Amino acid sequence: MSIFEKLFGSTPKVDLTDIIKQGAFLVDVRSPGEFAGGNVKGSVNIPLDKVSSQLSKFKNKKNIIVFCQSGGRSSQAKTILEQNGFANVINGGTWNNVSQFVK
Repeated sequence: MSIFEKLFGSTPKVDLTDIIKQGAFLVDVRSPGEFAGGNVKGSVNIPLDKVSSQLSKFKNKKNIIVFCQSGGRSSQAKTILEQNGFANVINGGTWNNVSQFVK
């Protein structure tokens, strides 16, 4: 197990294709500047420090996929959402990882 897996938890290699096809809510938790520099088609930018104050945007979503630059912030976002009652949250890891599943 790498140091990053110990710190952030390992991100299993999940095939997100079907979940995304079913209309998953794609949330990039990087900063607006990072998001502007490249992002996943169809994703929304809700920076990690805004997730708690924007919980209403996550309501009634069948599946939520959060991601960032390295997987660390998305892991934190997943925890915040789960602590607020969302059970359908997937840490997609990096935005590049999620991007490969978006057609």
